[in-house]
Parts: sequence; C-alpha cells; structure tokens
Amino acid sequence: MIFDAVADFLEQLPDGGVLIGLDIGTKTIGTAFCDAGWTFASPADLIRRSKFSKDKAALSAAIATRATRGIVIGLPLNMDGSESPRSQSSRAFARNIADLGLPILLRDERWSTQAVERDMIAADMSRAKRAEKIDSGAAAFILQGAIDALTIG
Repeated sequence: MIFDAVADFLEQLPDGGVLIGLDIGTKTIGTAFCDAGWTFASPADLIRRSKFSKDKAALSAAIATRATRGIVIGLPLNMDGSESPRSQSSRAFARNIADLGLPILLRDERWSTQAVERDMIAADMSRAKRAEKIDSGAAAFILQGAIDALTIG
C-alpha cells in the first residue's frame, strides 16, 4: 500500500524494522537504509536508471540485502506544496513497485538535495565527489526526516 500520511504508514510497521529511502531521479535512484530501531539513516548504493524492469530488479536486490520492512520515496513537490510532473513520476514509480509487498510512504523532499549539497560544500567535498554521492545523500536526508516523524509521533 502507498501512503502520504506518516501515521498510516506507521500502522503497517508496529514492530519497526529496516526501511529503505529512495530519491528517484531521471538518471539515477539514490538509496539509503535506516537501522531497525529508526535512529539513523545512511546513504547506500546508487542505482543507475535504465529499463524499469532492470531498475526494479536492482531495487529488489537492494531490499533483499537487509530485512527491509518498508519503503520511503521522496515526493518532489513545488515550493507552494502543489504537485509537479516529477511528483506524478514518483507516484507512478511507487505504484509500479507496490507489488514488492512492502508499505510505501511518499515523503516531501523539497529541500533534500539542496541541504545535502550545502553540507557537502561545507565539508569541502569536490564537485565530482558531490555529483557521485548527492542522490544517495538526498535519499538518506529524506529517510531521516521520515524516521524522525515516525518516532516523534
């Protein structure tokens, strides 16, 4: 099932568990995982987009590496909170992976990439290194926001 509300997603996960966060781009999918206790999110592998069937297989393989209980997908909204064509693309991606059998939370990601890039610049990371790590960093930022909302209530 796909959820927009944190409370509804939480009802599907009464015992917690590892979550995967996704930052869906046109060329890549950034991934991140959190611990089963929902304390911290960490960037994971980057999936290079190709055919959807290959993207889904790579995502399924990533999920299988851990006892993953749910999926958090970044939802790119416009600054006024309205949906955009990219939002619709993320919703379509969520519908297309719903058969993986895990609950899916769509989470506002408006500032994720900018926040992560700002931190990388502050850490004096090179432009090339930032480009390589930004999408998985954004996935971790999105996932951290979700687990904070899940644990704070």
